Amino acid sequence: MSELPIDPASLPAAVARLFTAGAPAPAKVMAARGIIPGAKPQDLVTAIALLTLNDDPQLADTARTTLGKLPPPVLGAALAADLHGWVIQELAERYGRDHEVVEKLLRMPRIDGQALALLAERADERRGELIATNEERMLQFPVVIEKLYMNKQVRMSTADRLLELAVRNGIELDIPAFKEAAQAIAGELIPEPTEEPTFDDVLFKETEAVASATALEGEHDDAFDRDDEGEEQLKERFVPLYQRIAQMTNSQKIRRATLGTAAERLLLVRDHNRIVAMAVVKSPAMRDGEAAVISASRSVGEDILREIAKNREFTRNYQVKLNLVGNPRTPLTFASGLISHLREGDLRQLAKSKNVPGAVASAARQHLERKAGKKR
Repeated sequence: MSELPIDPASLPAAVARLFTAGAPAPAKVMAARGIIPGAKPQDLVTAIALLTLNDDPQLADTARTTLGKLPPPVLGAALAADLHGWVIQELAERYGRDHEVVEKLLRMPRIDGQALALLAERADERRGELIATNEERMLQFPVVIEKLYMNKQVRMSTADRLLELAVRNGIELDIPAFKEAAQAIAGELIPEPTEEPTFDDVLFKETEAVASATALEGEHDDAFDRDDEGEEQLKERFVPLYQRIAQMTNSQKIRRATLGTAAERLLLVRDHNRIVAMAVVKSPAMRDGEAAVISASRSVGEDILREIAKNREFTRNYQVKLNLVGNPRTPLTFASGLISHLREGDLRQLAKSKNVPGAVASAARQHLERKAGKKR
């Protein structure tokens, strides 16, 4: 057997004997099935977990099956003990969607960052809230904050609270647009004086499609709830997308830009606060199609177009390159750098276009002339 994460010598003799060179095979098979006479539940569970690493595939598979289907009395008693961090991680892997088990695992003094990160990554709203309540653990293992923040099931308010906790304690998180989100939480965002954004046809259609689909889905349901004061409030799913976004704080907008839908990003990229807009193009969820729509828009900021132009994933898309060159708001350095990648027909149109800066049209003409010279 390969090196074990727990020293068998630290276990009771009846359990430790299973991991010696001369241990009888029948005893190991019985242990893998959950039978070790006289062993306490926590030692039994530890032994089964260790046997999942056995070199004998059949024995290891039996142990894995047993560990995933422990009898409730055995599991309950083991969870009441002080389990080793590695065993906690193995149980988190198998019982991470059981609220009762998760709650007990979270109370264990030796739970480590790996187990917490695993639980955070798979958490639903309720489990996410359970994990987030222990701020001391969050500060000890910042990766758990990252997993919760990036988990779409976790409440927006919970993500905000954890982000604030990290910022307040000077912890830098490895999440997209962390700098922007941290500034929003710290209240350092100073909106630039810009005109109210106008939505182009693509954005308008995306927004209306989402709103219409939501309305149709629930047209026979009661669209209102009553608040604590008895006043009727429109249910969130019936509120148009643009209105929901308008009601968000800057940090909430940044999280939606990072984890939300394409329709949300296409609205948020027009946000009057440039830092919110920048979070859109830094989102790992953004795709070429969105980049193509945004790069064609003449109402997004230069910094947004610059970020798209710097992203090699996006500029592999021909339409993105063409849009960036043809957009007068694209910084000239980036627009001119993409000209050599365009097709001859598109270059001719750009050379004659009055809708692009003169320097871009001139560069397109010069590139055509160079290509023509090479053909002679």
